[in-house]
Amino acid sequence: MLTQPTTIVRSRPSTILFTMLLAVLGLVVACGTASNPSGGPATSGNTPGGAVVTTTPAANTIVIKNFAYVPPSLTVAPGTKITVINEDKAPHTVTATDHSFDSGTIEGGQRGEVTAPTTPGTYPYICTVHPYMKGTLIVQ
Repeated sequence: MLTQPTTIVRSRPSTILFTMLLAVLGLVVACGTASNPSGGPATSGNTPGGAVVTTTPAANTIVIKNFAYVPPSLTVAPGTKITVINEDKAPHTVTATDHSFDSGTIEGGQRGEVTAPTTPGTYPYICTVHPYMKGTLIVQ
């Protein structure tokens, strides 16, 4: 009776440790652990050469990503200029439901700007192209 030779593969402890380290690193990157003192997420923008650059958004910035406003609620002083960064491929707007401000259409990958009302208050806004997208601007 002929039997097949059995091959035993032994892992070195350093190989196992390296594999575990890669797995943990992958989870950290996948969960998006970038920190930002303002509480908002890090954003990425495309450079002319096609490289993606990750930056921390400045204060008074609304990022549109995955058909959502980030942060969903932003507090600013009256009359503040707010930068709007559209990281989606689709066009979007930041339009107050009372029409007190409107960014106009911002194409995918582009930036726009709105100016907060001078009267303190809470101003809900939507994307007129995708009305299910909602955010709130708090002016105080």
